[in-house]
Amino acid sequence: MRIKTAIIAFSAVLGIALGLEEVGARVDVKIDYDKAFDFKSVKTWGWSPNRGDVKMARTKDDDPEAARQLAEPIIVDAVNGEMGRRGLQAAPSSPNLMVTYYLLLTTNMTTQTIGQFVPAVADWGLPPISGPTQSIKMANQGSLVLDLSAADQVVWRGVAQAKIKFDANDKQREALLREAVRDLLRRYPPR
Repeated sequence: MRIKTAIIAFSAVLGIALGLEEVGARVDVKIDYDKAFDFKSVKTWGWSPNRGDVKMARTKDDDPEAARQLAEPIIVDAVNGEMGRRGLQAAPSSPNLMVTYYLLLTTNMTTQTIGQFVPAVADWGLPPISGPTQSIKMANQGSLVLDLSAADQVVWRGVAQAKIKFDANDKQREALLREAVRDLLRRYPPR
């Protein structure tokens, strides 16, 4: 009976872990903020006039405007919800903080070659070898940057980065964007 319970628990944990892998990847979050700014006095927020921008550097056929049209509604909805959870009120005019997003999409490639980590000394007794590729990893990579500005100065910046599977569908990409916004704004206000 204990073994059966342990197997079921292990299967559940494995299923959750594989489910997270299906979303695309883990989101790495970094924030920085102006230590002199009084975040306790902030009560309202609003979007900057242009809301944000999408930059792409993957192929010559990239269409940042098409990507913006797909991603912006998701980002706006997620930020609207999370800012409300942080106790801030949306203000159409004269908010304490202005929010701007930047979505950066690239392709990342890393390789390893035979002998790459061997020091260049004769003690190893290795003949000179060419460096054929032993390992190659390629992945789409995305970064979501959220800037919170007061008086035209960025006072808080969060950057969420993740690898995006090539075969990820729209639902998985939406989940990844929402997770990135949630993880970023969990760290607002800074402690």
